[in-house]
Amino acid sequence: MIETHDDRTGRKRKTQIWPRYHQLDVVRRLLRDVTERGAGERYLIQHSAGSGKSNSIAWLAHQLVGLTNDSGPVFDSIIVVTDRILLDRQIADTIRQYAQVRATIGHADRSGDLRRFIESGKKIIISTVQKFPFILDEIGNQHRGRSFAIIIDEAHSSQGGKATAAMSDALSEAGEADEEETYEDRINRVMEARKMLSNASYFAFTATPKAKTLEIFGAPDPQPDGHVKHRAFHSYTMKQAIQEGFILDVLENYSTINARYRIAKTVEDDPEFDEKKAQKKLRAYVEGHDHAIRKKAEIMVDDFHDQVIAPGKIGGKARAMVVTNGVQRAIDYFHAITGYLQERKSPHRAIVAFSGEHERAGASVTEASLNGFPSNAIAERLREDPYRFLVCADKFQTGYDEPLLHTMYVDKTLSGIKAVQTLSRLNRAHPQKHDVVVLDFLNDVDLIRIAFSDFYRTTILAEETDPNKLHDLQAELDGAQVYTLDQVDELCRLYLGGAPRDRLDPILDECVAAYVDDLGEDAQVSFKGSAKAFVRTYGFLSSILPYNNARWERRSIFLNFLIPKLPAPREEDLSRGILDAIDMNSYRLEMQARQQISLVDEDAEITPAQASEGGGQQEPNLDRLSNIVARFNEMSEGIEWEDRDRVLQMVTETIPAQVASDTAFRNARHNSDEQNARIEHDRALQRVMMAVMNDDTTLFREFMDNDSFRRQMTETVFRLAFEQAAVPGAGQ
Repeated sequence: MIETHDDRTGRKRKTQIWPRYHQLDVVRRLLRDVTERGAGERYLIQHSAGSGKSNSIAWLAHQLVGLTNDSGPVFDSIIVVTDRILLDRQIADTIRQYAQVRATIGHADRSGDLRRFIESGKKIIISTVQKFPFILDEIGNQHRGRSFAIIIDEAHSSQGGKATAAMSDALSEAGEADEEETYEDRINRVMEARKMLSNASYFAFTATPKAKTLEIFGAPDPQPDGHVKHRAFHSYTMKQAIQEGFILDVLENYSTINARYRIAKTVEDDPEFDEKKAQKKLRAYVEGHDHAIRKKAEIMVDDFHDQVIAPGKIGGKARAMVVTNGVQRAIDYFHAITGYLQERKSPHRAIVAFSGEHERAGASVTEASLNGFPSNAIAERLREDPYRFLVCADKFQTGYDEPLLHTMYVDKTLSGIKAVQTLSRLNRAHPQKHDVVVLDFLNDVDLIRIAFSDFYRTTILAEETDPNKLHDLQAELDGAQVYTLDQVDELCRLYLGGAPRDRLDPILDECVAAYVDDLGEDAQVSFKGSAKAFVRTYGFLSSILPYNNARWERRSIFLNFLIPKLPAPREEDLSRGILDAIDMNSYRLEMQARQQISLVDEDAEITPAQASEGGGQQEPNLDRLSNIVARFNEMSEGIEWEDRDRVLQMVTETIPAQVASDTAFRNARHNSDEQNARIEHDRALQRVMMAVMNDDTTLFREFMDNDSFRRQMTETVFRLAFEQAAVPGAGQ
């Protein structure tokens, strides 16, 4: 393949690109399997971030165009779908490098493009999943019988929910309506449209497969005990990519920076507040304070000049990314970094990246107004001097491929897949790039280790989702008596018959009245949570179950209309006003020793997300302002540990998160009473503490030998883990 690049003079430069072994291997294996099986199969390809997925997708799409078997061409069209805006054009440009197929490529930007491209014989059609549902409305019925290859980039987010149903409805033979079809026929047609298509093959690429992704696309692997595991068709792991020098290890040089602070009560009286919410507000107040932002910005700029620019990292061309907790924080950092760069008389400048228009100091600002150039030029400008810092709020944290990124400054809570995706922006190789560095102001290394462990080697789904959960949820929802079965059937008949919305609302309004009048606050929270869980779980299971269930389909349609109309229970904010009653006395930062985060060298098994989401509102824990302030300061200053900040974070964040992700504890939390949940919690905590023994012998010794400390810590961890485990996927 020939890649074309624009150099700084505007001239075109062409480079010959050859596939690496893992790219050649995956394409050859896929072609061989598709030739034998034909259309209608699913393939999951787990290739590490930075391993060249865009080129692998381009090569695969090109090869699938001309693929034939005994029946002739296997596919009429190849559709490449991505939900990463940057990669949308990147993949399109990569595929276009093949001069011999350039005329056969179409980029579906607008409604009607997909239909026009199919009709005109375009063999490769590229689009984003955001555009896909709108484009599909324009597809004529005559295209539903054709065969397709659907290549999905970053499958865990591209493939799901309404976009999948719309894709299926547009491309499958089952989607065509009959003028004389009955209500039952319509229900059956809708259910069939949800299925993975028999006339399409799915090629799903991802570096970080979620449980649902593995279950939809992974190859089933029956076990002797009756469970079925799911595995990727082809893997190129993070470990392999690092060992072969294809990417860099982003965990090799990882430093955390601990904040030490004190706040003071500024009012004479001693009002009561909800402690949990108050502590969260106090932490956000401290970390977002102008003084704190300035201090952290100074550390970032000084570190970049002293540790990155001075040693000449990446031949003196190194760049840095600042990852922030929201748009307002990104704007604050941009101004703080810009101001300090000017004070240092530095030749370098910062760029800020965020979406939308926001208020600052009474004025409306956008990234373009702050940067002085259009948003679509950010990636290009960062490669040019004087720009060296990219300050981000959500943008550029997935799909961004920039080998000049050397250092990342993290002031955003990261966990799970988001942590892997964000930190992996650093891993792209460059001939002069020999290391990368992370300075983290907010996260615990244990949580980062947990996040990466799932994807360091091959990721395996330990067991399939249990459809019986839907039976349980259906029984719970029916038993609440918010609706009747007659109301469910009537709304579905009207909706599928094309009735206007004003004929549906009276049915829904009756149900909302029953919800408000007949259910208490806890019951309302439980019903609404279970309804959301039912819709989400059914939307997933309906695409992979080998059978249809009309009762589930009717309830799914009904609940999709009902949920948005259900009012949230009124919840008084009992922490309101606390920020008006305090002020910050001091704030200082201490950098910890740089370390390498080591990962366990074994395949990771993950479990399906829990289907249940019911629960009640948490009772507020009221306490005096003076006590809340004292405990908040104690968290930073009063614990007599050698590294009390790290210990406190382990006890209140890391360890509860690990316990909350324990399968036995989560099952007891959702399916049993609090007593049994405590039993499983204590067992899970013992297992977690045994793992802690190697990392923190002092904490382990205190837990094992100090009865008072063990009781206090056990109660704290249980309370936090019990709350986290109430939400499906939390702690995992």
